[in-house]
Amino acid sequence: MGIKYFNSYAKFVDPHTVELTDKKGKVETVTADKFVIAVGGRPSYPNIPGDKELGITSDDLFSMKKSPGKTLVVGASYVALECAGFLTAFGYDTTVAVRSIFLRGFDQDMAERIAKHMKLGHTKFLRGVVPTKLEKSADGRITAHLITEDKEEICDEFDTVVFAIGRYAVTEGLNLAAAGLQTFKDGKFKVNDHE
Repeated sequence: MGIKYFNSYAKFVDPHTVELTDKKGKVETVTADKFVIAVGGRPSYPNIPGDKELGITSDDLFSMKKSPGKTLVVGASYVALECAGFLTAFGYDTTVAVRSIFLRGFDQDMAERIAKHMKLGHTKFLRGVVPTKLEKSADGRITAHLITEDKEEICDEFDTVVFAIGRYAVTEGLNLAAAGLQTFKDGKFKVNDHE
């Protein structure tokens, strides 16, 4: 038994057939009893004015050519808190914008303890806020507009705005319906209790 590697884009023709297209446009089909879909995910943006033009994602943070400076991290997932934690540890003025709770899906007592510990280490938190837009300020910094639960607007300037608000599955283009699969808006599979 061996493994055959195809450096191609795949899309389903039916539940047991995929069509593969390589970079030169050559198309071939492959059949199998079962397929494993492991296409990975990409960070999401909040779909607000200025998000892609002025903000970055947690993935982009690691390839910055300059210091992030004063940073706003949007999100309260483990990725968001991890990024905020190391930015604070490196001495950057770091604020985390938290929509609702820390570490959704985790033990909330522990999540609050982590946030308390981070606050003692000088990470700042804005709780109950959602970003509404990013704008470039006159001095080249980023003005982040956030709205509170009480509909009050908060504005502050940052050198870097990092979005760590979740990921979407890279399933678009796979023609999953041909395989009998359905996805949510974020590309993740819809399953039942037996899947």
